[in-house]
Amino acid sequence: MIDLTQTLDRPTPPEDLTPALAALWWLRKGDFEMGAEWDRAHEIAQKHEGEQVFDAIHALAHRIEGDEANAKYWYRRAETAPGASYEGEWQALVARITD
Repeated sequence: MIDLTQTLDRPTPPEDLTPALAALWWLRKGDFEMGAEWDRAHEIAQKHEGEQVFDAIHALAHRIEGDEANAKYWYRRAETAPGASYEGEWQALVARITD
């Protein structure tokens, strides 16, 4: 599995990342908090609405935002459930994409 955390010192994600991994990179870069990084991740997820992995990323983003109703909507669309923690859910998504 790729270790995205080794690249978080960069100002932008590595160019060879898929859009899904780039969205996850932005969420982690922003320490799972609202801000410019969250906005970037959310924008990427929105551009790929309807693709399950992006819907799962979208759900995580809204969970971070604190918008539980919106997060639940996206979890249903992604046919998945929230993880025990942001970090755990993030790791599971990275593994899902890279396996």
